[in-house]
Amino acid sequence: MDQLLDSAKMQMAKVIEVLKQDLSTVRAGKATPSLVEHIVVNAYQGTQKLKVIELAQVQAQDPQTLVITPYDASIIGEIHKAIMDSGTGFTPVIDGQLIRISIPPLSEERRQQLVSLVHQKLEGGRIQVRQQRHEAMSEVKKQLNDKAISEDDDERLEKEIQKLTDDTITQIDSLGKQKEEELMAI
Repeated sequence: MDQLLDSAKMQMAKVIEVLKQDLSTVRAGKATPSLVEHIVVNAYQGTQKLKVIELAQVQAQDPQTLVITPYDASIIGEIHKAIMDSGTGFTPVIDGQLIRISIPPLSEERRQQLVSLVHQKLEGGRIQVRQQRHEAMSEVKKQLNDKAISEDDDERLEKEIQKLTDDTITQIDSLGKQKEEELMAI
């Protein structure tokens, strides 16, 4: 019965990790490698689909500039095209053996759009956490019906699952507040 609780904890921790990674892709007006690392590139004439991070070193040269240095100079054009087509709004420039991306400052309107996007991602995380709670509660009820656990255990597990859910939702809200402050800082 404690493995049920441990399983729920693991699943909710995974939701938090995925959400953290997802939020890191929302740019906050400064250059960070995570803005382009996960863009998929059709490398080597389309024979392989790889992420930018697998094909190149990505560094923030300064708060407004990203520098991408391909491990194989022959695919620089393919990386450039993937970034152009990614929908990020970045305009990469090929500079010899590397690609430079200037990150423009965010307008107030764009900041509001990004805050809205963050709220959507947070709500997705909350939905996943509630789904995990629902699955855990269903399993507790199943075990109670199968007489595998007592009513006291059922009550205790339900309270612990609810506390775990509430704690995880609080973590999600905290992540969102941090990201929103980061986006609204000028």
